[in-house]
Amino acid sequence: MIQKKLLKQETAVLVGIITQEQPADKAQEYLDELAFLAETAGATTKARFVQRLQRADPRTYVGTGKLEEIEIYVREHEIDLVLIDDELSASQMRNIEKVFNPDPLEATVKVLDRSTLILDIFASRAQTAQSKTQVELAQHEYLLPRLTRMWTHLSKQKGGIGMKGPGEKEIETDRRIIRNRIILLKERLELIDRQNATQRKNRGKSIRVALVGYTNVGKSTLMNLISKSEVFAENKLFATLDATVRKVVVNQVPFLLSDTVGFIRKLPHHLVESFKSTLDEVRESDILLHVVDLSHPNFEEQMEVVLETLQELKAVDKPIITVFNKIDRWEEARAARHDDPEFIEGHPSVEQLAQTWMAKTNGNALFISATSKINIEDLRTRVSDMVKICWFEKYPHSHDFF
Repeated sequence: MIQKKLLKQETAVLVGIITQEQPADKAQEYLDELAFLAETAGATTKARFVQRLQRADPRTYVGTGKLEEIEIYVREHEIDLVLIDDELSASQMRNIEKVFNPDPLEATVKVLDRSTLILDIFASRAQTAQSKTQVELAQHEYLLPRLTRMWTHLSKQKGGIGMKGPGEKEIETDRRIIRNRIILLKERLELIDRQNATQRKNRGKSIRVALVGYTNVGKSTLMNLISKSEVFAENKLFATLDATVRKVVVNQVPFLLSDTVGFIRKLPHHLVESFKSTLDEVRESDILLHVVDLSHPNFEEQMEVVLETLQELKAVDKPIITVFNKIDRWEEARAARHDDPEFIEGHPSVEQLAQTWMAKTNGNALFISATSKINIEDLRTRVSDMVKICWFEKYPHSHDFF
């Protein structure tokens, strides 16, 4: 937990907007995800505030009237955090903070945008030297244009969500020192990358399979099932930051299986850039298992986010098996609302979904439940068969596979 030293769990309000590009249902879904992020960070959400606008206010994100409404609620309920469901500019952050903290030396309310919250979660989850360096680099690059805002009141803060990074210990620093730190961190990452590249080369002739997908879809649970290992898995966002690699033998077929960091919408650009080295496991893999949470109401949009990220990583030209997870939850939802024709019409049976997606993926789709262990053997067989194919394509003159 992030908040081990705090006696009181922090409370939060969420703030989002409805626009033509982001209709009401989408805005609420994003706020659901923001609430999950807050829970992952250790905060309790007390209220949501949404305003319909043509576009985000360039000065204060929401209108001044809505901001006053939020400020009154925050004061009356002694709220600790105001979480904005978008990335704020430096000026937006300054203007909003002036409303909640008129005297920066007596600041009691922290204003965080989605990017800062994600960075804080990553900072608390980072375990290895590589992921710690990547997160610190992302934090410094994100904070650089926001130094004026950060340095005015951090000396009075007592830690908690959003205060996990380099800010508090570097109050007296300036942009020049931050830039020098960024250069140093990039050099450190390059060295780690070279070391990791050497390690990957030393793995010898092996077919490499990587688990990819949106965050919290069950990749680590699936990793444990296939590899029969104990990779950390829990029902929180970004449970896995560092790529975990295991040697696996399925049906006498050996291969390397890796679990990677999950993707998410509105992921901070600096974080994507910083973590590209961790995602080398994805780029250099031979086969991708794209894990999808079928029970999520917008699983198709989550699939698009993953495929767009793979496109950015130039990793979409690999064989991909789309693994639809949590089919038991899908069927439970259908059974619970069997008397709702509109719901049933929009939620076809797993058999009907299988027909649709087998066609869309040229037969490379499977429907499973990792927790209930449904169709896991089918998955293991499919993976081992594809590994065999990839092996003979990659090493056509080798005879030492088995």
